[in-house]
This record gives sequence, structure tokens and C-alpha cells, in this order.
Amino acid sequence: MKIAIGNDHAGVDLKFKIIKYLEEKGHQVKNFGTDKSESVDYPDHIHPVAELISKSTNILGVIICGSGNGAAMTANKNKNVRAALCWSEEISVLARKHNNANIISIPARYVSFEEAIMMLEAFIKTPFEGGRHKNRVDKISEVKQS
Repeated sequence: MKIAIGNDHAGVDLKFKIIKYLEEKGHQVKNFGTDKSESVDYPDHIHPVAELISKSTNILGVIICGSGNGAAMTANKNKNVRAALCWSEEISVLARKHNNANIISIPARYVSFEEAIMMLEAFIKTPFEGGRHKNRVDKISEVKQS
């Protein structure tokens, strides 16, 4: 599988471990994140991941920042992107199964490498359930004017 990854300074160490793990599993990884621990603006490294995901259906994204919140908020500004902030394996499964998430946002300061890998494996392996969830997901990008 093709996977795009982006991170800020808080996610450097975790990103390198994740990339190594994914490549050992045979995945193709494109790195948009910073490779240094000096402070950076996370949108500069998250938007490129989201832009790639928004144009393709055969790629998943992994974004990492300290809390995972800023990265998810940034990614979700892009059309056709459904980035889910995940902190457990169960949340990762539900993000894919019910929300058809195409990017997982990982909070580097709050999960271990082992937890991140469990979440990521669940995210990659879980298919979208469709059915009643498809109608809901289709409504995500609707903009209501009041």
C-alpha cells in the first residue's frame, strides 16, 4: 500500500520508527514531514499529505503532531480528506469502518510506538463498512448556509 506521512517537530522520532516499520511490511512511504526536532509550523508538513490524499483513492495518510489536533484540523481543510484523531485501536477501527477516514492523526506526546503501530495496523486493515454510514460520510462535505 502507498502511505503518505507528515509530521511536525513533536513527531520526528515516532515518524522514523513508523516509516521503518511500514517499509519492512512492504508499504511504499512518501515522507512530507520534518526530519529535525527544531520547531516548525505543522501546516507546512500536513497540507502536502492532505493534498496528495485528496487527489487519490489508493493511498492512506499518517500525520503526527504533539496532540494530533492541529494536524487533523489542518488536513481536514482539504477537499475529500477525512482525517481522524486516534488514540486507541478501537477508535482507529471505527474511523475507517464508520467514517471512511483516509488519514490517521496520531498524538505523538500521548501514545507509545507500540500503541501507534496497533492503531496504524487497524487503520490500514479495516475497510469502510458503507451501508448506512455512506450517506453520513457523503454529508460531511456539505456546507449549510443559514
